[in-house]
Amino acid sequence: MRFRFSFGAQVFVGMGVGLLLGLFARSHAATGLAEGLRIVGESFVQLLKVLVVPLVFTAIVASIAALRDLNNAARLVAATFLWFAITALIAVSIGLALGTWLQPGLHAGVAAGSAVRPDTAGSWLDFLRGLIPANILGLSATTSAGDGGALKTGLSFNILQIIVMAVAIGVAAVRIGDKGESVLSFNASALAIFRRILSWVIRLTPIGSGALLGNAIVRYGWQSLSALGSFALAVYIGLGLVLFVVYPLLLLANGLSPRRFFAAAWPAIQLGFVSRSSIATLPVTEDVVERRLGVPRAYSAFAVPFAATTKMDGCAAIYPAISALFVAQYYGLPLHVGDYVLIVLVSVLGSAATAGLTGAVVMLTLTLSTLGLPLEGAGLLLAIDPILDMGRTAINVAGQALVPTIVAHRAGLIADTPPVDRLPDVPQTG
Repeated sequence: MRFRFSFGAQVFVGMGVGLLLGLFARSHAATGLAEGLRIVGESFVQLLKVLVVPLVFTAIVASIAALRDLNNAARLVAATFLWFAITALIAVSIGLALGTWLQPGLHAGVAAGSAVRPDTAGSWLDFLRGLIPANILGLSATTSAGDGGALKTGLSFNILQIIVMAVAIGVAAVRIGDKGESVLSFNASALAIFRRILSWVIRLTPIGSGALLGNAIVRYGWQSLSALGSFALAVYIGLGLVLFVVYPLLLLANGLSPRRFFAAAWPAIQLGFVSRSSIATLPVTEDVVERRLGVPRAYSAFAVPFAATTKMDGCAAIYPAISALFVAQYYGLPLHVGDYVLIVLVSVLGSAATAGLTGAVVMLTLTLSTLGLPLEGAGLLLAIDPILDMGRTAINVAGQALVPTIVAHRAGLIADTPPVDRLPDVPQTG
């Protein structure tokens, strides 16, 4: 009899093997194995990243054309951003409650001398800068000193700028009528090609996710958690509450099955956990939202890329809320009701303001600067940031799949689901 593992089972097996290999490489100082895990994991993420730009660009242009047949496009956009705000509000409220109850800043074993100002900091002007494309590809070049003092130049892309350019080109192609049909037809063919390439890369997920997890174990281990154990515990409790309590309740409240959602979205969630990048996970998130959760491409092509840059319940809600309270408690600085309100506002709006930038440190420094807390406090938390980032990114990716699914279900865009006539009410707090 021939047994066939499902794709999800293959990924779990791959992660289990990666975990064992990582533990072995770390405990036995197997540098060759550790280097192999690093190379395989980074190569897999690089394959995903190279597809992000063409996939996002062609998918959004194609969705512009498809939106001509949807009568409620503006309503879908409004509902999407409303649900972004609702879930962020719930997440930041959980973060504030946990930070106030557990008081991690009073139980920290980290020395004040480790407080350093981070190299990058968030600014509200970053949102405006991110909206204005520097070039049609959204590329930017940075030069930094590498090993031995040699200068290295690297290229990066701003996903928000790519979205802006894709929307502009798609709208222009639709508005000029017949003259734009050839562009839209070519774009549709290009999208089909890139999606086929994506399907090939996705087949490597069991190997790539296992290597990424093994590499994370080798590089970071768990020893650094001891000094900041109460802080890490507060963060992971908050992440767990959002993922396993809040999200299932929202799904049930909207007539959706949590079991079906997690079964479909789990490949993207676990890839986000090991890769620590919503952008690198974006192609897989798009695939599970459209193909496994049934959200139409015309809508998902908009919602998922926007969510990957602005929907961050882990990095932009739970983490900065608990971290801000940690810094205030560590330095003995009192926070008042107005400060809590500021944290909520920054968390709900700030993820959009930091779109296109990387890492939760940017969001944290934006929160600290808004509250007038010392930015050096962020340096206290950098030692365990990679370990926390794994959980934060998993929550980010889960939310990026959750909101389009709920909105599409309420609008009757998913097969066999009746439309919901009204938009969700913002929950009352207090």
